[in-house]
Amino acid sequence: MQQITHPGPTAPTRADVVACHAEPVRVQLRAGQTLTRAIIEGLAEVGSSAGYLRLDGVRLAPLRYVMPAPAPGDGHAAWYSQTYDLPDTRIQQGGAHLGQRDGQPFVHCHALWHDQGMGHVLCDESVLAEDVTVQGWGLTGAGLVAQPDAETQFTLFRPHAAGAPKQCTALLITLRPNQDIGSALRNIARDHQMAGACVEGIGSLVGTVFEAAPGLDSYATELLILNGVVRDGACRLHVASVGFDGSVQQGVLRVGRNAVCVTAEVLMIAN
Repeated sequence: MQQITHPGPTAPTRADVVACHAEPVRVQLRAGQTLTRAIIEGLAEVGSSAGYLRLDGVRLAPLRYVMPAPAPGDGHAAWYSQTYDLPDTRIQQGGAHLGQRDGQPFVHCHALWHDQGMGHVLCDESVLAEDVTVQGWGLTGAGLVAQPDAETQFTLFRPHAAGAPKQCTALLITLRPNQDIGSALRNIARDHQMAGACVEGIGSLVGTVFEAAPGLDSYATELLILNGVVRDGACRLHVASVGFDGSVQQGVLRVGRNAVCVTAEVLMIAN
């Protein structure tokens, strides 16, 4: 399994996990707002200040985004490309976490769009072109909070407890670098006695190796989980992934071959 060297000391804890309640929600996103504002207000209308939304079918005008890029020479192991601007684009599939950064709501989003493009959406600069209803989960008992990370020298989301949920139906998870994403999630499910679950989220990998589809050789690729399940002691992740040159591939990740690059931000919801 290919791995990557980050500039800081390796953190002793390789996964952060907080139990929470994930309530299925249908959220209205309104035209004319930035994607950030639309998600904040849409989740607030259903009583949530944290959550994960699937952005399938969302039309943005413009859509502004970046892709993974080689390390810039400042010590970081990888970086971001220049900003790209599409005047009017419909997302095929997307995933967005709403958390907090510097005390304010913050959205982290990866998406796949109609012309087989993919990237990290700049949510403060991308604008809803039409009203749309999306599905997702509002969270109680936990939320993602951005904080400086000494190992990677990025500011990254980590799950934090936020009160006590009435029931725990889900796990909010972030994974640190150089561990196989599927194996790590399988082990977390086992340790929390979660025999069956769906897996939602985004992140980055050191290259991408599929069971059948061609892989991506870029040493940093961005990931969107399209369909993830935990069942019978195994974790199966069908994902889309994009590399340095904008090439996008989809398929099921090969177990044991896909190391987290910088982070993975995952919501695991019990069946």
